[in-house]
Amino acid sequence: MATTKELSVEDKLRALYDLQLIDTRIDEIRNVRGELPLEVEDLEDEVAGLSTRLEKLQQDLVTIEDNIKAKKNAVEDHQAAIKRYTEQQKEVRNNREFNSLTKEVEFQELEIQLAEKQIKEMKASIEHKKEVISNSKEKLEEKSTHLKHKKAELSDIMAETQKEESFLTEKSAEYEALIEERLLAAYKRIRSSVRNGLAVVSIERGASAGSFFTIPPQTQVEIASRKKIITDEHSGRILVDAALADEEKTKMEQLFAKM
Repeated sequence: MATTKELSVEDKLRALYDLQLIDTRIDEIRNVRGELPLEVEDLEDEVAGLSTRLEKLQQDLVTIEDNIKAKKNAVEDHQAAIKRYTEQQKEVRNNREFNSLTKEVEFQELEIQLAEKQIKEMKASIEHKKEVISNSKEKLEEKSTHLKHKKAELSDIMAETQKEESFLTEKSAEYEALIEERLLAAYKRIRSSVRNGLAVVSIERGASAGSFFTIPPQTQVEIASRKKIITDEHSGRILVDAALADEEKTKMEQLFAKM
């Protein structure tokens, strides 16, 4: 294979147009996938977030139920204390001791009321969390099913296109190696700045492909002579003549057919 320095201007133009055809085909393949990989990624994040939230809700439920048990045990302790203080009241020797025990009993009763109020609130919280958990499980199941279908869809598309894309990516690198660094940098810069990624276009009906601006006849002659790299003054795209473009399209079609 000829080295980069040995390439004539015509060879450079052919290499550039071939590279453009290959890169355009890669673009088409990726457009088939469209936003699907991002959709799958977003759904994966959403499912992970829902799973984490559901796990936390279920853990909260366990914690609340443990707290209810602790409060119920505390109520039993308070009731036992009331019984104990009531028995002690029967054996007191003076009013001061009786009143002191009475205050202890009242305190224990208040503690029981508070604990029972907290138990009631926690039971209401449990019912609310169970409802949230049920809704979260339903949403998680829905999103998981949607993710499964999207992954299958992406997998099918990848299976159809991955081999071709890998082949074309290798070919793209091969053709890039044929082109001098300065020219390749210009190609990539133009390609990244235009909406359709076309950095090298042919002349069609006296204008560059996709443009309505007519190219002067003298410039068209220069382009057809293939003696120098000429760009479109309006779009900045590199221009090639229609005959060269047709020849390279035929060559690339044969290359693509091998895949």
